[in-house]
Amino acid sequence: MTVITTIVGNVGKDAVHKSTQGGKEFVSFPVAAKVGWGEREQTLWFDVTKWSGSQKLADMLLKGSKVTVIGRFSTREHEGKTYLQIDAQELVPTGRSEGGAGNSYASKQQAVAGDVDDLDDVPFITANGLF
Repeated sequence: MTVITTIVGNVGKDAVHKSTQGGKEFVSFPVAAKVGWGEREQTLWFDVTKWSGSQKLADMLLKGSKVTVIGRFSTREHEGKTYLQIDAQELVPTGRSEGGAGNSYASKQQAVAGDVDDLDDVPFITANGLF
């Protein structure tokens, strides 16, 4: 059974762009999402992977950035611990969190947007335009 989920949270550390031995590119990063409220509020951590992710996308997903992720949810077990994973189908960076890391999200966003010459290179669309 495939479970599609949407999470909104903060990037836990700068995204990493990698390639498999077969040459398939991907971007991976952790996302912290709060669930519940009041005394029952807790933070869940998700390991997010975006296959066919570009270096431009990795440059946008900096520690502290807010992001919305839509994708296939799964879990994996390792040494008695359960890890939450999302195979991202869609990513929408939505800005910086309060008190985020020192990197300038807006300047990175502008720099990446300036590098796009062809709409086929656009990794995602935000409320502020194409990036």
